Amino acid sequence: MEKRLDGRIALVTGSARGIGEAIARRLCQEGARVWIADIDEPEAKAVARSLENASHARVDITDMESVTALADRIRKDDARLDILVNNAAILDTTPYTDLSIERFMEVQDVNLTGALRVTMAMVPLIRGSQAPRILNIASVNGLRGTRDSLAYSTAKGGVVNLTRCLASELGVYGINVNAIAPGFISTRMSVTPDGEIEHETEWFKYIYIKHRRLALARGGKPEDIAGPAFFLCSDDSRYVTGHILAVDGGMMSTL
Repeated sequence: MEKRLDGRIALVTGSARGIGEAIARRLCQEGARVWIADIDEPEAKAVARSLENASHARVDITDMESVTALADRIRKDDARLDILVNNAAILDTTPYTDLSIERFMEVQDVNLTGALRVTMAMVPLIRGSQAPRILNIASVNGLRGTRDSLAYSTAKGGVVNLTRCLASELGVYGINVNAIAPGFISTRMSVTPDGEIEHETEWFKYIYIKHRRLALARGGKPEDIAGPAFFLCSDDSRYVTGHILAVDGGMMSTL
């Protein structure tokens, strides 16, 4: 494989598993040195050890001191940052009737404000790059309304417009800011509260497969996000900014 990101420094938050891990692995395969940053440090360490050129770090994106400490480590070890992927997030499926303001604000703090905290801490490092990229992981739920997802979908909708605003704000520094909105991707978040895998439930098969609400008639894998993520972190996307790319198997096209 041609290593098209050779020599570049990347940070992927929430990369101890799932979509974040898949993106980190792809960036590493393309030659980037990757920081595996996650609140779960043992898992982050294990992922970093399995890669050719990676470091691990514990980070709590709800804590500005923790985020700043990570920025200081990157500055000390690598002097700059070329690629930032804001992936860390939590899922919430609390019904409206059970949702508290406290839980709503907690989800916003992680999924929306957390991405902003990391971005604000890393922009001084990214400004030193010759090919600066910021990629936010949003969700198709941030592009539509859905039941039992008020807190999560509102936060991801915020990530969508955060991306557009950051693209406008940071374009003066030559920083490209884009987002991917994944659809149904098989990760730890896709396990239902009763332990079922979402893609294997009868309702999913009936609605999304039998009736083709998913044009490609299958759920996605983390690796399905890694390819588009690489594109938006590479030189091929140098004139793309403020864009939200739905990677959803065609779900949004059938709504």
